[in-house]
Amino acid sequence: MATVYVSRRLPEPVMAEFARRFTIVGNPSDPPATRDELLQAVLLADAMVVTLAEQVDAGILAAAPRLKVVAVYAVGYDNVDVAAASARGIVVTNTPDVLTETVADLTWGLILAVARRISEAERLVRAGRWTGWAPTQLLGADIFEKTLGIIGLGRIGRAVARRASGFGMSVIYHVPHPLGVDQDVALRVKGVPLPQLLRTADIVTIHTPLTDSTLGLIGKAELSLLKRTAYLINTARGAVVDEGALIEALEQGRLAGAGLDVYPDEPRINPRLLGLQNVVLLPHIGSATHETRVKMGMMVLENITAVLAGREAPNRVGRS
Repeated sequence: MATVYVSRRLPEPVMAEFARRFTIVGNPSDPPATRDELLQAVLLADAMVVTLAEQVDAGILAAAPRLKVVAVYAVGYDNVDVAAASARGIVVTNTPDVLTETVADLTWGLILAVARRISEAERLVRAGRWTGWAPTQLLGADIFEKTLGIIGLGRIGRAVARRASGFGMSVIYHVPHPLGVDQDVALRVKGVPLPQLLRTADIVTIHTPLTDSTLGLIGKAELSLLKRTAYLINTARGAVVDEGALIEALEQGRLAGAGLDVYPDEPRINPRLLGLQNVVLLPHIGSATHETRVKMGMMVLENITAVLAGREAPNRVGRS
């Protein structure tokens, strides 16, 4: 029976199936695995399951005499040195598509929460400071018939765009290579350059992977293009946005608000963000539904099973 290292405790149906098919090494728990734990695990493992919190670098891969596959329990895989893995014949896989609709739902939850000041309103009620309805109390912004700007139009970006039609919104997007007129018409979207998107959109939502080209994509110069009444939403990767520049824009009133589910240095949250009332802060729960997290685990399981059986992984990344 093949040996699999699982870095974190996954939903029970997934753990049960792993235990049925493989020998599990390590002691999966909720906190992220340390580098020392990863180095110990790869000495024995034929496969390893990691989350975004664990960095699988070239040093760890070099210490793995038997490792055949690194299965990332996420869509993003920037925490794994894919080039180093490929050089050693180690397959890297991820879990695309299965969490598309769930993350899109949460994106809209953040949009509504920040625009309608829902978190502020709930804090007021819980603190016992609500004195009754008032004409000017907690005035937010309508999103109906506003303009939504989407940075990145992959699976999740498209799912977010589909939901915008229910709010009667105009949808513009930016990607390095626009889709073309036919696809734009089918999706009811319009591709524009990034500066135009930032100047035009009432709500900007980020759905691009973290790569060398998207690191710090939204910095001080880009934020300065946004309307003072605009909102920025990020459920992609924290490092796509220059956090210091974002905080400065929020503190100075050059941006109406932000909704964040991801951060550059998770789980650390910048204390200045915590002090801002016009920011909704979530603990990276984009895919956090029971159904989705189980599906993700089963996809990981099938990726590993395929590789260890000598078959092509359904969700291999970084193919040469």
